[in-house]
Amino acid sequence: MSAEGEQPDAAGYDAKCVFCRICNSQEGGAELLHSDEELACFRDIRPGAPHHYLVVPKAHVGNCKTLTNEHVQLVQNMVEIGKCVLQKNNVTDMEDIRLGFHWPPFCSISHLHLHVLAPASQLGFLSRMIYRLNSYWFITADQLIERLQSNGPAS
Repeated sequence: MSAEGEQPDAAGYDAKCVFCRICNSQEGGAELLHSDEELACFRDIRPGAPHHYLVVPKAHVGNCKTLTNEHVQLVQNMVEIGKCVLQKNNVTDMEDIRLGFHWPPFCSISHLHLHVLAPASQLGFLSRMIYRLNSYWFITADQLIERLQSNGPAS
């Protein structure tokens, strides 16, 4: 369900969701850096690092709290696409990256999106807070996958 209260259509598209519109090339100004049947990747409009991308499912999926263990492969695929886009953009130090999700209610858009940031060592003060490890508002992709594998639902 979108933040506006409307249900996505049968194909998983929510016309009121900006990420659904970007994935379907209906939102001007957003260049898709990656697009396949399942996922899309584009630059964050408020970058927190020199490389800041968002990887999103093309079908409207709620936030990370709505996921179950059935979504582990989706999250893993999102991580792989994020790393691939970083490498295509000449990021070579894959140890100096941050991959994660904002934890509800700290999500600005209620469509699942993986933040891909690099180099993590160059995050500014505010970005270090917004994308802070082990905080109440941000969870790494690895932590989310671990929760999904061990508990079922992420919440």
